[in-house]
Formats: sequence, structure tokens, C-alpha cells
Amino acid sequence: MRGSDDQQASVFSYVMPEQRVPQDHPLRPMRAMVDEALRALSPRFSRLYAKTGRPSIAPERLLRALLLQVLYTIRSERMLMEQLDYNLLFRWFVGLSMDDRVWDVTVFTKSRDRLLEGEVAQAFFEAVLRQARERQLLSNEHFTVDGTLIEAWAGLKSFRHQGRKGSADSDDDPGNPTVNFRGEKRSNETHASTTDPEALLARIKGRESKLAYRGHLLTENRHGLVVDARLTPADGFAERRAALAMLERIPGQQRVTLGADRGYDVRAFVAELRQLHVTPHVAQNTTRQSSSIDGRTTRHAGYAASQRRRKRLEEVFGWMKTIGPLRKTKYRGRERVGWMFVFAAAAYNLVRMRTLMAATP
Repeated sequence: MRGSDDQQASVFSYVMPEQRVPQDHPLRPMRAMVDEALRALSPRFSRLYAKTGRPSIAPERLLRALLLQVLYTIRSERMLMEQLDYNLLFRWFVGLSMDDRVWDVTVFTKSRDRLLEGEVAQAFFEAVLRQARERQLLSNEHFTVDGTLIEAWAGLKSFRHQGRKGSADSDDDPGNPTVNFRGEKRSNETHASTTDPEALLARIKGRESKLAYRGHLLTENRHGLVVDARLTPADGFAERRAALAMLERIPGQQRVTLGADRGYDVRAFVAELRQLHVTPHVAQNTTRQSSSIDGRTTRHAGYAASQRRRKRLEEVFGWMKTIGPLRKTKYRGRERVGWMFVFAAAAYNLVRMRTLMAATP
């Protein structure tokens, strides 16, 4: 017989969100790893909050909500709160019951800033990485490094000469004035963005210039997991400095290899790698008369293997920019953009670890 289309809503529900989420849902193993990492961060959370006063949003729930924002490419906190209001899957992952009220967007944002001050993103990243190390998913000998531009939340119209009050040709629209940069030489030495002063003008060869930051990743070659992440100004010299700084944080005294593209084929950089007992598996820059990488390195089979494996790092950047989303950041200032960059790297590791664990018999 035909079913009834009765629109009368039930007053009570006896089914918990836990029962609504399928047992094979991809978020289930990730929730277990996230909870383990958050338990390790509990002492740090306690130091960030006062002992008395009105209870704030639990930092564990706040981080789970921010993780959902990264995993599901939710473009704003307002949309995230809207999803938490009616999405049972999101409520279950964050830890909200069916009757819990969703937080106000302003309160959520201020609570997130508290975690920013406590450098929680880096601590969360390290807690996730510790789990990967305990599961023996990391290589401690072979690594890859690279950098990418993260477009800042600032337009070129905001990039103005520091000695002038403005460069608008007309006042037809004060919020989006008409600006003519024809014939004007612009550089980071003389100009700065009024929207995000820490963003610098940079470009990739063959593309237009943009206000941006530069994100750096160090991955291991066994499974392509991120072992270090950091954000620097896009000044054109940060890639090699960041690579050396990340290499110094690798635990142990063993000799390691470092794969990289030809942009790192610089004689001074290769010499510093050798001083650090790092074998430079850097791609040869064939556009120059002589490369810093000679037959001592390229004759070994490990060099070819590093060149194949280093392409995995581009997959990480692709995920962070399309899913993250970090193709164009929605935050201003190096501190906030860097916080989200490291947090997105931790989210990628969680996704990758879930896949690796599912493939393990």
C-alpha cells in the first residue's frame, strides 16, 4: 500500500547521533586519532584557560569543528555553525548532542583566537605525527622539501606606496576605488598592502604577481606524510632557509637524503646540506652551465628513487589548496595564516593515515 506523507514532526527521538553514523564511515577512524591527540594536549589546554569564570567552548570541540571546516572545505565560520546546527554527522564528530545549542559565530571566532595564542596548531600537528611514528608509518632517512605560494586575503588595489595616503583616481566607490598602476614601479621595498601589511608581492614564473605568503613542507618518502610545516614571507629567499631549519629538527644523528626540485640547485645550499650530513638528492638545473649536483650523487639508484618520490609532495600541496582550502587564505597576518597552514598539514596527515591503516591487513 502507499505510504503516508504525514509531515507531523516527532516530539522525541530515541536514536543517538552515534547510531546514525555508519560503522564504516571514513570519519570514524579519524575521530579516534583526533581524540588521542587531544588527550595528549589536555594539559596545554588547562594552562590557556582561567580556573574561575564562565565556561568557554571546550577546546577539544573547537578543534574538531575547525578540522571539519578543513576536511569539508567550509569557507566560513558562519557556514560551519549553520552546518553544526542541522548536520548530524558534524554534531557527532564535534561531540554535540541533539539538544546542544550551536555557538554564536563571534564567540567561536574569539575562542579560536585563544588557541592561536597558545600555538595549539603546532602541538596538534606534533601529536598526530607522534601517532604516525608509533605506527611505524614514517621514514627516518629519506625526505623531500618544497614550497608554494599561499595567496593572501588582500587585493592588488591595497598594495600602495607607503609614502602616499592613497592612489585612487576617483572617489566613485570608496570601498572599491578605481586605481591606475600604469607606469608605476611597485616593489616590496616601497609599497605595502593596507589590508594585510605582512603579505608580500610575489609571483611564479609565467604568472601574474600576487600578494602572498610562502608555505613550506618537509615530507618523508615512505608514505608521503608531512613531518614539518611552516609559513614564511614570500621574499624569494625563504625556501632554502626554511629547508635548512626543518632539517635541523629531524630527530637522530643518522645521515639522511633530501629530495627537491631544481630551484634548490644552488651551490651554497648544497654545500650547507653536506655540512649537515644530508645527501642532496636535488634535481639538476639544466638551464645553467654547471650544476651543483654531480656524478657522486646522480650515479646512485637512491637519487632516481628520491626524484620519483618527491612528486608526492605536490599531492599534499594540491590537497591543501583544493580541500584545505589554502589556495587563497581567508585569514590576515602571518601568524594566523601560519596557524591554519600547520593545522591543514595535520588534517592531511590524518586523512593519509586513515587510508594507510585501512590498507593494512
